[in-house]
Amino acid sequence: MKLSKRWLPAHLLVWTYAVLLIVPLYYFLASAFKSNEEIFAHPFALPDSLGFGNFRTAYGSASLGQAIVNSALVTVLALALTLLLALPASFALARSTGRLASAVEKVFSLGFLIPTFAALFPTFLLAAATGLFHTQLFMVLFLPATAMPLSVVILVQFMRTIPREMEEAARIDGASTYTVLRHIYTPMCLPGIATVILLNFLTFWNEYLYSLVIIGPDPDQRTVQSALPTLKAITGTDYGVLTAGTVLTLIPVWIVYTVLQKRMQQALISGAVKM
Repeated sequence: MKLSKRWLPAHLLVWTYAVLLIVPLYYFLASAFKSNEEIFAHPFALPDSLGFGNFRTAYGSASLGQAIVNSALVTVLALALTLLLALPASFALARSTGRLASAVEKVFSLGFLIPTFAALFPTFLLAAATGLFHTQLFMVLFLPATAMPLSVVILVQFMRTIPREMEEAARIDGASTYTVLRHIYTPMCLPGIATVILLNFLTFWNEYLYSLVIIGPDPDQRTVQSALPTLKAITGTDYGVLTAGTVLTLIPVWIVYTVLQKRMQQALISGAVKM
């Protein structure tokens, strides 16, 4: 009884937090099946029907099918390039002990201090100078640069927990640096890699400002975040259609999170144990 009373405030906070999450989520999902009149008249009531008219309208009006494909292409290629750059960089920093390595690691950490909007104009000039303005290729090359600070900081901490004896044993067997990275460090850092993939996927998929400026409004190239605002009309916004379109864009996020959540939980638990 004493233990349960002690944990009562914690339980109350957890349930309060759960309600604060569930109520907006319910309102959001229910609105996707309602008209404007139903949303404003009975915002928290169940929808009269579970028809998919709003979803069909959103899918067709904003060309969400092409936008989702574009976002998936940019996100997947950017994630692959991020890992291709972050893994060797983290491996080198984790194995180094000199002052130069410490300085380089701090340089990566400084990336957190740069506001997103502050780099917009230089990025615009760079895209124009390279001839990649209004192309998806520039976003594929640009997004990994924004993700490197977080990715390197996370992966370095995981790689430093791997015993040096394992690398030394592999070296004795004739393993090269690439082999050590691929067959020892990478498999043992899978929770950290999953964390990096999940966090960067959310960032890349939800990126709006740079996608709007760099890729532009072309329906054949724009991403989902640039396509959703086109569901708003000057004469008035159909919030049911807008909500339905937003739900469609969140399905890939839910799938990726479902696949990677266990790995991320392992990363959090292992980090807590190491502390």
